Amino acid sequence: MPTVHLLAFFRMAAATAVCVWAMSGVAGEFHETGGAAIQGFDVVAYHVDGRAVKGSGEITGEYKGSIFHFKSAAHRDQFLAAPEKYAPQYGGFCAFGTARGYKAVTSPEAFSIVDGKLYLNYDAKVQAMWLQDKPGYIRKADENWSTVAKTTKVLR
Repeated sequence: MPTVHLLAFFRMAAATAVCVWAMSGVAGEFHETGGAAIQGFDVVAYHVDGRAVKGSGEITGEYKGSIFHFKSAAHRDQFLAAPEKYAPQYGGFCAFGTARGYKAVTSPEAFSIVDGKLYLNYDAKVQAMWLQDKPGYIRKADENWSTVAKTTKVLR
């Protein structure tokens, strides 16, 4: 009798674990908050409007396993036609942090477009340091990204 209860317990625990895993989803290649890449900001708007614009949870597109939000269907369509053009560098983690060898969250308003690529930074203070030597930090971040991308610790 106790063996039957133990078996039922393990079956229920396994089913619960599968349900929790399925509900949490599997993150894609980009920094995500609440299931949205780049905190739900429209990555096309950075390029087209030159500013951070919150996207709509009703206008979305998927790229490399991450869900991106857009302010309009036109922006979504632009993104899906050429996602590598609009997607942020270093998975949307802080470009300055990546140059220094670690992952850090970003502030949507702390961004730069350099040679047509989107780079995000932790905050305005970090961005001020980043702006002092963008080419140097980009070079270093490009060198570091393959290692930094594998780390699970993210500075907040």
